[in-house]
Amino acid sequence: MNACTRFLQHRLFPLVQVFAITTVVFLPLSAHAWGEPHLAITKAATEVLPDWQKELLGPEMEMLAGKYCLIPDEVYTDKENARYAAMPETRPGEVYLLNLHLPDASQAVNLDALRYFMGRAVAALKAGQTTDAAKYLGTICHQLEDYGSPSHTVPGDNMFTLLTQFLPPPDDMKGLPMHGPIENGTLDVKIPGYKPQLLGLSVEEASWRLLHRIHEGILNARQTTLPILQALYAKDPETVKTWQMKRRCGCAGHGGCALHRALPGPGAWRAAELTALRDVDIAGFFPIEAVNLYYPQSQFAGSPNWGCARSGFLMEKGTRPVPLKLAAPAATRDNAPAETRELTRGISVVMGKTLTFPLPKNVYGRFTVLAGLHPELGARGRVEFTVLGDGKPLGSVTVNGTDPAQLMTCDLTGISSLQLLAKGRGLDPKANYAIWGEPRVGKR
Repeated sequence: MNACTRFLQHRLFPLVQVFAITTVVFLPLSAHAWGEPHLAITKAATEVLPDWQKELLGPEMEMLAGKYCLIPDEVYTDKENARYAAMPETRPGEVYLLNLHLPDASQAVNLDALRYFMGRAVAALKAGQTTDAAKYLGTICHQLEDYGSPSHTVPGDNMFTLLTQFLPPPDDMKGLPMHGPIENGTLDVKIPGYKPQLLGLSVEEASWRLLHRIHEGILNARQTTLPILQALYAKDPETVKTWQMKRRCGCAGHGGCALHRALPGPGAWRAAELTALRDVDIAGFFPIEAVNLYYPQSQFAGSPNWGCARSGFLMEKGTRPVPLKLAAPAATRDNAPAETRELTRGISVVMGKTLTFPLPKNVYGRFTVLAGLHPELGARGRVEFTVLGDGKPLGSVTVNGTDPAQLMTCDLTGISSLQLLAKGRGLDPKANYAIWGEPRVGKR
């Protein structure tokens, strides 16, 4: 690894991610689509940067928060800068990239945009083209801010013509497009004490991790939509503002905030961050089957769980959420009686439904997971658990409901798509409460 590469890893990638991740802090608020709110959010993101990162961009820091974060909205009026929000190699002729504003149902489309503009920013910094880098960073900020806006998180209904049929407005607001009123407003956005988290040492790794952080922000933003709409109907601007700002403190503490506070120096900071990057918990990640960025899957199939994969819990007979539980793996018990433990991280699934997780190229080399059945609800079941990479089997185990969970370890070398598949193998199909416990991808 040469000195230039080390500089990129420890300086440029964190810089790009600082803007991306700091912007994620605001996803559950009101990450606004037009005008001034973009400026306020991006300015708050720049204010928490370490001094060396501020110095690296110099005067362009102010331009980033004062102009460049608006580039994707102004591609028709600011033709000089429109190219910083375009992807001419893969989407020639497209001036206005819709998925810089609205999340696409396809993870691949959203990831392509993140990866492209992050790559462009890093390349520009490497070449000493600070102005170009800041403009690409502005596009990244804009994309993340729009994805987290309540007005951008209801697929196919960003003007809320459908939603207002279920929640009718007062007479003086009938027919009014609600996109703007839901997200507009003057917010004093501040996140003092927030420290950004390193998400990767390459564009591939960082953009992939960032995409899944965005998913969390989208779900949080959706939780604010109805309260904001109701407050608008009630002519209650203070409640509108409260809901727009509600998630700020929780997000400021997300991820590596505590880590950055605790570690005193750059050397320790880098070492700890690198260690944290070695393993990634994917239990809360969205498989590609979860269209339109929601979990569980959209397909319904039958018992148990009523055809829906769930992250963090399972549904008993489709009606009652219960915690995930697995008996300790046999290899760790030394012939002692099986001990049942509750899991905080895992996925409950149904039979025959594949969960597919795209992976960044050449980053992770192994996958580990506990495969088993809920020891109480699944005692009469039998399930075959299969891990596939790019459609080819990497490992398979069959577990009875009375068996302890099995620890599976699979080689991910060269794999770009991880699939998890559970199938019933006789006994009582209604007892096949299968769990993928603590699934993680790791580096060699």
